[in-house]
Amino acid sequence: MDAALFSPSSLFGGNSSDEENTETQQNVERKHQFPGMELLIQEFSFHQLNANLLWPGTFAFAEWLAQHTSWFRGRRIIELGSGTGALAIFLRKSFELDITTSDYDDPDIEENIAHNCRANGVLPALPHIRHSWGDVFPIADPDWDLIIASDILLYVKQYENLVKTLCFLLKSYKPKVNETDMCPLPRPAFLMSWRRRIGKEDESLFFTGCEKAGLEVNHLGSRVYCIKLKEPSAIEAV
Repeated sequence: MDAALFSPSSLFGGNSSDEENTETQQNVERKHQFPGMELLIQEFSFHQLNANLLWPGTFAFAEWLAQHTSWFRGRRIIELGSGTGALAIFLRKSFELDITTSDYDDPDIEENIAHNCRANGVLPALPHIRHSWGDVFPIADPDWDLIIASDILLYVKQYENLVKTLCFLLKSYKPKVNETDMCPLPRPAFLMSWRRRIGKEDESLFFTGCEKAGLEVNHLGSRVYCIKLKEPSAIEAV
């Protein structure tokens, strides 16, 4: 896998300008309103991996999740592309969820999430996994039954690697004895919010890639999607 340096100008295959390459990382703390609470989040004014700012999908997803709490209570959750960690911090503080953050293998991102946990009273800090999509996952036998993410489809060149990681996490889950509930979300599942800011053709590459990899995509409304493993019979029919 090539190094995934996600500067804003490189998201769609463009070249970074000399001016952009001379930018330096600075930390800025901002207050953000989430359902029922205000969080103080440290963001990077610039970061070569683009794990810097809160995107619109984060707030839209937080609103949606707050309205569908019965869908994810009791689930073991990992968030992909956690960035600042704000969404995971909101979910832990609001609903005391078992949630792990993850993002590109970069120590600055990990430390910034830990900082934001401390700044908002989440102690100890949320468990975090440094992982670049498509690489060998650092945990050989992961067992999360819900994967979440918001606004991670900007990285068009990384769709194949993202789908590879999703397939690994979904297929690694092992059903538990007597694990039954009335939750509309299957176990396991990938729940994603995406507020489109790229062309439909680029966006469709991700969903097409999911289908080709044996995943089923369902649109739940409000730009929220549920992606799961296809049933064996459905795969055989393709």
